[in-house]
Amino acid sequence: MNIVKHISLIFSLIVTSILVAQPLLNEETRVVEVTGLHDSLNYQFVENKQLYKQGWDKLIQPNFWRILMTMGNDSALINIGSTRQIIRRVAVKDWNKMSDVRKDAIRDSIKKHYGLPEEEHIYMTSGKKAFYDFEKVMPSIGRGIQIFNQNHVDPFYAQAILLIESPNKMQKSPVGAYGSFQIMRKVAINLGLKVNKYQDERKDFDKSAWASAKLIRTVCIPETNRILAKKGIVFNPNDLWYKLLVLHTYHAGAGNVRNAINFINPIMGNMELIKTLWQTEVGSFRNASQNYSQLALASLIELDNIINKKCKSIYYCPQYEI
Repeated sequence: MNIVKHISLIFSLIVTSILVAQPLLNEETRVVEVTGLHDSLNYQFVENKQLYKQGWDKLIQPNFWRILMTMGNDSALINIGSTRQIIRRVAVKDWNKMSDVRKDAIRDSIKKHYGLPEEEHIYMTSGKKAFYDFEKVMPSIGRGIQIFNQNHVDPFYAQAILLIESPNKMQKSPVGAYGSFQIMRKVAINLGLKVNKYQDERKDFDKSAWASAKLIRTVCIPETNRILAKKGIVFNPNDLWYKLLVLHTYHAGAGNVRNAINFINPIMGNMELIKTLWQTEVGSFRNASQNYSQLALASLIELDNIINKKCKSIYYCPQYEI
């Protein structure tokens, strides 16, 4: 590493250590209060202009998920895993009636037609409208923003996690994550929550939000910084690509993200790094891990769409500024 790059990296780490100690809001990211969505109630949301200024809303992957978020689970999209290119729409019942041999033949024909490698995944992904009911999660986002802000964590993370993890109802994941912020049992206990056969404090929204904020502040952000520093990548914690990488660490764990980044071996952090991560499979970093920031982007864009269509007015909340 040359001396200029070394100095830049040290400066970046110093700045980051200062910034993570307080809410990271600036002219690109701010909290707004919205009126008119539900009767006379006011709601608070995080507004991120980088979504549109940098063209994240134009990417195929988040728009693929946006389509699924409006589709019932009786319909599905046949798609190419690495790019999320949609091949066609099918009825789930018709697909399920097919034999495995027939399904494999369809997948093989798609690979042949598009000149795809044998290891490429062709997925049948069903509609997610029943799960992504954003109207139900909207009232809790403001409370999440407040708790993260009180814990000196960028409230962007509270909003993104709530939109991805529990937009319809609180449920336990196949691997045991639970609560509005989908925290694993052992992680919750390490963070100070009570989780035993008598009680599970992950059910409590405020305690779950507090634990999630602590996890991001004390583990996810520092570990993400170490991963990037190891590659000599200068980063700004206000950049959207960086925040998406932190979300990957929150979901997949630092070890899995580190393996994926080492496999990619990037020389800089930007949108291309995140897009490459979406197409990277290594160790336990696979389809669900790839999807996480795609779902975050899709959810944030859909939330903005609902707000812009239904709200009466939007007010800037200066109390969340540094």
